[in-house]
Amino acid sequence: MAKHFVAGGQSLVTDSLQGLCIVNPNISLDIPSKVVHLANQDRSKVALLCGGGSGHEPSHAGFVVSYAERGRIMSTAAVCGSVFASPNASQVRRAIDLIDNDKGCAHLPVNYTGDVLNFGLAKEQYAATHPDKAGSVKFVVVGDDVAVGKTQGIIVGRRGLAGTCLVYKIAGALAARGSGLNEVYDIAQYVASRLGTIGVGLEHCHVPGTSVQPNNSLHTDEIEIGLGIHNESGNSRISPIPPLDELIPDLIKMITSTTDPEWSFVPFKNDETDRVVLLVNNLGGLSELELGVVVHETKRALVAQGISVLRVLAGTFMTSLNMPGFSLTLLLLPGTNDTNAPPLDLLLGLLDGPADAPGWKWLARMVPDRVRPIPHIKQGPRIAPPPASSRAATLRAPDVASFNASIARACNALVAAEPEITRMDSIAGDGDCGLTLKDGATGVLKALEEGNITGEDVIGSMIVVSKVAEEAMGGTSGALYSIFFSALAQALTQTSSPLATLVVWSTALQCALDRLYTYTRARPPSRTLVDPLVAFIEVLPSDPLLAALAAKEAAEKTRDLEAKAGRSAYVEGGRLKAERIPDPGAWGIRVVVDALVGGQQ
Repeated sequence: MAKHFVAGGQSLVTDSLQGLCIVNPNISLDIPSKVVHLANQDRSKVALLCGGGSGHEPSHAGFVVSYAERGRIMSTAAVCGSVFASPNASQVRRAIDLIDNDKGCAHLPVNYTGDVLNFGLAKEQYAATHPDKAGSVKFVVVGDDVAVGKTQGIIVGRRGLAGTCLVYKIAGALAARGSGLNEVYDIAQYVASRLGTIGVGLEHCHVPGTSVQPNNSLHTDEIEIGLGIHNESGNSRISPIPPLDELIPDLIKMITSTTDPEWSFVPFKNDETDRVVLLVNNLGGLSELELGVVVHETKRALVAQGISVLRVLAGTFMTSLNMPGFSLTLLLLPGTNDTNAPPLDLLLGLLDGPADAPGWKWLARMVPDRVRPIPHIKQGPRIAPPPASSRAATLRAPDVASFNASIARACNALVAAEPEITRMDSIAGDGDCGLTLKDGATGVLKALEEGNITGEDVIGSMIVVSKVAEEAMGGTSGALYSIFFSALAQALTQTSSPLATLVVWSTALQCALDRLYTYTRARPPSRTLVDPLVAFIEVLPSDPLLAALAAKEAAEKTRDLEAKAGRSAYVEGGRLKAERIPDPGAWGIRVVVDALVGGQQ
């Protein structure tokens, strides 16, 4: 499991994508942004943009295909991040530029915080620079995981798993028929709402380039249910390993449950009238021999439960690198009496339509009971922060030297706090929060030294901070910070004051928080960075020192909060409670605001 032919490194993803372009000459690769796109796009049809972290091949780049003369589309472009890391907003914006057209674009990100934030940030920035096309980008977040209960996932929602591929296929086929953006969006939303997926693995995967085995390895007689495709632990482990004819019926019940309020995600009737599409997905390391047995046992279990299977797909669609395991996806099709639902024949027709994409597997296009056994687009200019002369308003700090000193103080404090935040995140997350914040702080310090951040131009400084967060930090944290500071800059342009007074800051910060809320469902108390951020913003109008104290107290309280959002929402809560580890992101906010107002004491 720990041996690879490729050692990893910075070129791993781009080298792999170049190999894909050899397999599929109809696509091109924009190497700097790691965007795979159609070489000859039919711009008279709605474009589809998918993407996410690499390591899930053939998703997402393997589904980019379009043959205009035969009316086939799955996805028009795919933007690829590093292994298990979301692409940043600049990559997504580049993809939007590459597939720009008059019919609009549907974004289909999987429901992971980093993907949602970075696709959302790109959408917001595109709308800001192309106000005439602000409504031409639609956003469908796909989350089909049923392994995380509703209480635990109340903020973050369901993770996006292999069911996403069915959304790609159906939405793409509809776009190929010439349907408008609203219809493509509506059908994609409907399909996404009717999906349930559960995964099971014999072992976790191993990332190329890492020298140690993960500490979450399973015993030889053990399997894990509900594990994620980024090596996240599942919700239960079973030993000894049960036979498939016992395991699979239990997995199906997790998807079709309607009696348990924690696990009822899809509106099955369970009265022998349900009709489904079954997708059996190889998570990367399962043999085709075993996968065929899984298909057979799953079909038999569904029939025993009174569920009619109208289509079956099986193969490698969305992986977790080399994970030895599989996932089951059920798409609940419309019932005979369902109102406001698309016609059954339409959905099956869209699914059955041909698609010569490397990642799309063979489909029988009939009920399984009757099936026998078994040229490059020229790169445009990148979006850059507008100069002060082109903005409607300019804003200056009352004390430029104090403003600059506060920024430097906050950045240096984050750099100093990196080891402690990293220690926290090694328990409460994936261990990179401290380094991510340090990278952002270092980038801001450099911009401050170069004069790109200055109290002479507060709005421009916030724009620069947003860009630094996006490009230097990346991932979920970078997107959160970048969205917030981008929104803060927008809010600051609305003031009529020439000086950035406390009132101006307080009003703008509240506006930025409101905008951030449109991209995250985290609300205090949530054991995320919003806890101290909200506490600080609420108290700031009365007294900055009291606001910093409120933020400190809110960050401290995350020690005893149950994780409802962020990466900790997927971490087993017992260790967090036992060690009383505060949320690393919340701690970073505490460090920042404490340093910012420290000079006023």
